[in-house]
Amino acid sequence: MSALSTVTPTNDLGQRMAASGVVPAPGQSMNEAMALLAAARNAAYAEAARGRLGHGVTVLLRALNTQPASFDLKSDMAALLLSAGELAHAASYARGALAVQPTHGPSLYALGFALSGLGEAEEAQRILRRLQRGKPRASLLAEAPELLPVVKAELKRLQQLSKPRR
Repeated sequence: MSALSTVTPTNDLGQRMAASGVVPAPGQSMNEAMALLAAARNAAYAEAARGRLGHGVTVLLRALNTQPASFDLKSDMAALLLSAGELAHAASYARGALAVQPTHGPSLYALGFALSGLGEAEEAQRILRRLQRGKPRASLLAEAPELLPVVKAELKRLQQLSKPRR
């Protein structure tokens, strides 16, 4: 067994994998597990870019069968389901990702927008406000900075809707 396949607190790759919920299959190195995870995520987004969201979701579902604790896969699934209009499922996957990484900006984004679409405006506002501060904001800016103005616009829209009309 190589040093790379041993998960220890001092092993950077091991720490990243543990944080993302990735567990190597028996006989599989961490590098192999991470490479397979990255390949699945890339394939899913490639399918979505071709307009085949269903195929992308299928790719992620297969990957989740082998890595059920991966917050990256759950977050990606939430994003694809959100774009497909499957709001309840998107919210569920986003919550699953957030159970592993509570400050993950893209997962908070997916949850906030799914809740907004489901008519849960108060909770959506709470999530979107949280997304604009601290670690969640930094996470969103690191992964998808173009989404921050969209968050601000949606929060403003939700606030306007919640104001009493005269």
